[in-house]
Amino acid sequence: MRCSYKPLPRTFFNRPPDVVAPELLGKLLIRRGATGEQRVRIEECEAYLGEGDAAAHAARGMTARNAVLFGPPGHAYIYFIYGMHWCLNVSTLPKGRAGGVLFRAGRWLASGEGRLRGPGLLTRALGIDASLRGHDLTKPGALFLADDGVQPVHIIASPRVGIRKATALPLRFRTGVP
Repeated sequence: MRCSYKPLPRTFFNRPPDVVAPELLGKLLIRRGATGEQRVRIEECEAYLGEGDAAAHAARGMTARNAVLFGPPGHAYIYFIYGMHWCLNVSTLPKGRAGGVLFRAGRWLASGEGRLRGPGLLTRALGIDASLRGHDLTKPGALFLADDGVQPVHIIASPRVGIRKATALPLRFRTGVP
């Protein structure tokens, strides 16, 4: 299948998660599969700072589960929560240093289905599960990130949600009206 969008380069992700996260707003999350190509414009994400961030999966160091977060940058870190939801993150920072961005919400393009609010709804709608763990999001394929030039008009930074540790840090980024 011919790719109509150019994936974001690895250098885009080879930066701190709190820099990458707001710049992912407005970008396209593209899922290609048996039913064709689905595109979602990213509207909300959260940065996780790695080993120094008590809320990050990498806070206690590298394990088999979180190894993707330790690089190289631009790969899918996918995990299961609450016994029912998959969550999609992208690794950031150079290999050996943990960092990631969680995708929380987006807007369907061309499907008319509207917003996908919540990381579990986003992954379910796009058919994202453990089979894509470690997938390189900088190459056209089953799942990748691209830029079509659309920039958000306004970005809101606020504390992350759905966590119990490091809750005051303004590392949740979303598009919207102030």
